Amino acid sequence: MNAVIDWHARSQSLKLPTEILIDGKFCGAQSGKTYEVVNPATGRAVARLPDCGAADVDRAVAAARRSFESGVWSGLAPRERKKVLKKLSELIDAHREELALMDSISMGMPIAIASGYCVQWAVNCFEWYGEAIDKIYDEVAPTDRGVFATITREPVGVVGAVLPWNWPTGLLGWKVPPALATGNSVVLKPDEQTSLSALKIAALALEAGLPPGVFNVVTGGPVVGEAIGRHMDIDVVGFTGSTEVGKLFLKYAAESNMKPVWTECGGKSPNIVFADAPNLQEAAQESALAIFLNTGQICAAGSRLIVEESVKDQVLEIISAVGQSLKPSDPLRGDTMLGPIAKASQLERVMSYIAIGAKEGAKLRIGGSRVNEASGGFFVEPTVFDRVDNSMRIAQEEIFGPVLSTISFRSVEEAIALANKTTYGLASAVWTGSLSKAHKVSRAIRAGAVSVNCYAADAHDVTVPFGGYKQSGFGRDKSLHALDKYVQLKTTWMKL
Repeated sequence: MNAVIDWHARSQSLKLPTEILIDGKFCGAQSGKTYEVVNPATGRAVARLPDCGAADVDRAVAAARRSFESGVWSGLAPRERKKVLKKLSELIDAHREELALMDSISMGMPIAIASGYCVQWAVNCFEWYGEAIDKIYDEVAPTDRGVFATITREPVGVVGAVLPWNWPTGLLGWKVPPALATGNSVVLKPDEQTSLSALKIAALALEAGLPPGVFNVVTGGPVVGEAIGRHMDIDVVGFTGSTEVGKLFLKYAAESNMKPVWTECGGKSPNIVFADAPNLQEAAQESALAIFLNTGQICAAGSRLIVEESVKDQVLEIISAVGQSLKPSDPLRGDTMLGPIAKASQLERVMSYIAIGAKEGAKLRIGGSRVNEASGGFFVEPTVFDRVDNSMRIAQEEIFGPVLSTISFRSVEEAIALANKTTYGLASAVWTGSLSKAHKVSRAIRAGAVSVNCYAADAHDVTVPFGGYKQSGFGRDKSLHALDKYVQLKTTWMKL
């Protein structure tokens, strides 16, 4: 369907947001400053947004606190909150093309992926959490007969949500709906580069009936993030981003009001392919998509291919063929599967790691070059390294680009050891026809998700949690477990 739409023509008539939302009103930054939003496919600016500071965060938090304390949202019956969240889901769906275009021109995501996956995540999550919230029951404790004790869930208050740039609308759908569903008010900071769709959704939230002040959006860079992290009147922060910045938010919380910070951070995920995989062709093709989808800009990307030595060459031949068939091109073409890197600074990072891999002695199998430079965009070829040692930087450090490190093994024990020898623990996969081996390896891998004979299929399903071990963070998005991050448990103990 997307292939027959003239997305360039649609983009010409697209009305882009220019203001932030605080207390139900769109406005500029208090300082009057703005910054450019650059289209990574062309290198040219497409919009200007308010460059907010601490004063703007203060205004947003004050509005959120007022709305929370008033009970205009937090005091509603769950069934009433459900109506608004489901209406917002319907509005997001109705504005799918507009939101997908905003994500594509600000992040470089291929329009087919932005429309079919990224926006769909938000649609699904607002609907699902709206439906879930009036089906969650509190508890009566099994105490002595002379006591009556209840355990009740209460909203924490004001939630600060901080998003990355790689799945703009989709990750908003992971963070905001559970916080709103449980009765909290939210101050959202999207990444400065990819704030357009968040501002549009904020307008749709008002249209859906969300009271003013319940959902506020402030745009800008690290100054805004730090102001949220250190704010004494924010009760919880939900953060998705790099491990380095996640650690800063833990520091901000420790140095302010000890607010919980639910982190979902980086990954260097092992994708283990055994020789007895039920279909090596399928395993190799999905392994290629696991690293090349969204130009490798996925925290759960299968960036470490850990493959049994006897089938390594066969698997790499297929992956290389897939990589060479994915030509980086204009993301507004409906048939494009590989767009640009999202930012000039990120392109520089990716290219520096390709140089590091070659210097470390890994063998460059395909790719390794920037392409389409005449467009002004930040395009890079799918890149595959062979003969990678697990101690190399390209095997240990998150690159966040379409760069695959291939590591071979000879035994199950060696595969497990290689998989776990990393500071990260976000996602993983095991390809094998042996049920016993699948169970053994899945139990041994230290990661928040293990996919068997597929890769990261769970990310598309809101019913299961997503999050990591170790320095991939400890937050959990999606599923009913996400609701636990935004409530306080209160014990009420009554002597009869």
